[in-house]
Amino acid sequence: MLVVAHTVTFAQRLREVFELMEADRRVQLVFTVAPHAFGGGAEQYLQGLGITTVPWDEALRGEFDLALAASFRGVHQLRTPVVRVSHGAGHIKPLTDATLLAPGEVRVPGMLSRQHLLHEGRLFPAAVGYAHERDVAELARTCPEALEVAHVVGDPCVDRIVAGKPRREHYRRALGIGSGERLVVVTSTWGPASTFERLDSLLPQLLSQLPGDRYRIAMLVHPNVFAGHGTWQVRGWLADCRAGGVAVVPPEADWQAVLIAADWIIGDHGSLTVYGTLTGATLLLTAAPRREVSASSPAALLAAVAPVVAPGYPLAEQLEYAVRSRRPGQYDEVTASLSSVPGEFHRRVRSVVYRLLGLGEPARPPFVAPPPSPPPLSWWEASADRGAVG
Repeated sequence: MLVVAHTVTFAQRLREVFELMEADRRVQLVFTVAPHAFGGGAEQYLQGLGITTVPWDEALRGEFDLALAASFRGVHQLRTPVVRVSHGAGHIKPLTDATLLAPGEVRVPGMLSRQHLLHEGRLFPAAVGYAHERDVAELARTCPEALEVAHVVGDPCVDRIVAGKPRREHYRRALGIGSGERLVVVTSTWGPASTFERLDSLLPQLLSQLPGDRYRIAMLVHPNVFAGHGTWQVRGWLADCRAGGVAVVPPEADWQAVLIAADWIIGDHGSLTVYGTLTGATLLLTAAPRREVSASSPAALLAAVAPVVAPGYPLAEQLEYAVRSRRPGQYDEVTASLSSVPGEFHRRVRSVVYRLLGLGEPARPPFVAPPPSPPPLSWWEASADRGAVG
């Protein structure tokens, strides 16, 4: 079985699937990194897991029983059936390249678009995994040809976060959060409307208005930001954050435990902010243009009910106001939109993969482990200054 990792983000999502087969002696896993604009760091991420990759050109010539991917780019060239899985909290961003659309065709997210599911008019995935029944209903409108290969499998991040919530205090101790300290987690997707691109306006508030003896701050920046600009450059741009005691979590790190440990999450329209609704943390949004967000996505639902950071007002007061004004069940619709089969991702996706491999599944249920314990925030605050890669 071939695993096609285009980017760090895609590789992290695919790990939820390929690790289900790592102990099965009937299955040989082969890994490759396909060309992608944000592919920087993907091979290093796999190497960090002890995985050796084969060149993409070699993978294209190879004969495999099945391929696993989280992106459409180039996979139609493979000489094998392909299983595609989604990689975020629902389908947030509509297609950016409108030149691929037919006249009058509406911009929809990639996993729901004909452009990403058909090649020269032919359906090329053998199976596509979706998180929610809503996605399949939308697919019936946008690309009905793909309904025959669509499977509702759920979302592994939802399942991991739910499994990890009982360990919240353990994660806080591991991160070094003291009894009198509160953790503020800043999340950012990539692109011009992201928190990262608007950090100049938010950073002074984070560094000057949140006293270091009461607040700890961690920043979760999308791996595409590091891949697009280069790790060295991003760390340079964030030097003021580290100097001010902000922990910049590296792109290859497990982010779920940090999110679970948060008291507040300040974020944009990206997946991590949306997943934050599962944790119990209080949320504040940075403004995002509607054009960047699919109207039917969990991110759009969140934008309709979450408070927004107000420039010019003391940030600490806004954090406390958000706590006081939070309503019971405020994010229930958002969390319900993330997966229509919570707790079932690993079981369902394993069934799809083994069926396409023509093999019987192992006679044991897949185990959904909670996120691993993170290192102390102080390690991430100082790691770049010690010359560490991550």
